[in-house]
Amino acid sequence: MLTLAQHILDIAENSIRAGATLIEISIEEDNDQDLLSIEIHDNGHGMPPEMIKKVLDPFYTTKTVRRVGLGLPLLKDAADRADGVFVLDSTENQGTKVRATFVLSHLDRQPLGAINSILIILIISNSSVDFFYKHRHNDRRFELDTREIRKEIDDVPINHPEIIKYIRGVIAEGLIDIGSEAETPLNDRGGSK
Repeated sequence: MLTLAQHILDIAENSIRAGATLIEISIEEDNDQDLLSIEIHDNGHGMPPEMIKKVLDPFYTTKTVRRVGLGLPLLKDAADRADGVFVLDSTENQGTKVRATFVLSHLDRQPLGAINSILIILIISNSSVDFFYKHRHNDRRFELDTREIRKEIDDVPINHPEIIKYIRGVIAEGLIDIGSEAETPLNDRGGSK
């Protein structure tokens, strides 16, 4: 995985496989403290204590399509390489929280990447799951809550092309407004390709 956004996608997909109906993704970029933190919290099935130890082993996976589980071990390694910290907290039947911190200016820190594209992929592919995205860059904040969007669109599916176009524009504008390092390619700004 070349960007932190790809790690976020992998962990969110794990949350969905664990039965989550709400996934909260929080990113904080703080130049003064030279800190980048990412937190993903879900309301899925959670894990028993013995599984928490196993999931950080790259040779353990619950997936049947491959024999290794690299998602969490790779994120932990990415945090370690950038003088950060990785924390995994999970309780059965209550959910899981993953937190990774990075020294923002560290040469080995992976770029944040196209978080806007990752959010769109998650929303399109998982229309029955809600996502609450919070992003803070220094003193500026941006939030997107699909629960709030659902209230406004009534019976229109959240993955309807016009709704996705609207969400894509809101995310791109929000990330530009807060001055995040997240990539916002022109084709993700709600305009035509």
